[in-house]
Amino acid sequence: MSETQIAPLTMNIQYTKDLSFEVPNAPAIYTLLRETPAVNISLDVQVRRLQEDALVFEVTLATRAEASIPAAPKSGNGDAEAAKDTTVFIADLAYSGIFTLQNVPENQIEPILLVECPRLLFPFARNILADVTRDGGFPPVMLGPVDFVSLWQARRQQANPAQANA
Repeated sequence: MSETQIAPLTMNIQYTKDLSFEVPNAPAIYTLLRETPAVNISLDVQVRRLQEDALVFEVTLATRAEASIPAAPKSGNGDAEAAKDTTVFIADLAYSGIFTLQNVPENQIEPILLVECPRLLFPFARNILADVTRDGGFPPVMLGPVDFVSLWQARRQQANPAQANA
């Protein structure tokens, strides 16, 4: 067999495109924190074509972790205005990879870019987020498994609601 098979998906490089970690209420937050804060996670996949004449794409897994603790209840005066939660930290990570597709049918390009590529990037982004939150003096944020197929399907449904019912 002298023929060499070209893989349909090649990850050329992966990298941290953007990383931000903020503790807006430091140093006081470290004395207020008595338990693990509530963490809201948002995740998005962004795709950008890099070459018009080739199937080369930058795929970015954008993750935001925002931790907060409930505000202390106000005493006595019956304020109708609810006390705001206190922000513990905000971590923003954009983790990217450059991917080349070879001999991929047109109808498979979108699922590869929005499902397979983020699946390859995810473990690395997960580790970076855990390390940065731990290094910031907090319990590490450990992202659970992500169903990228469901995310892709939800995105398609939002983009074209009529087609989702077909």
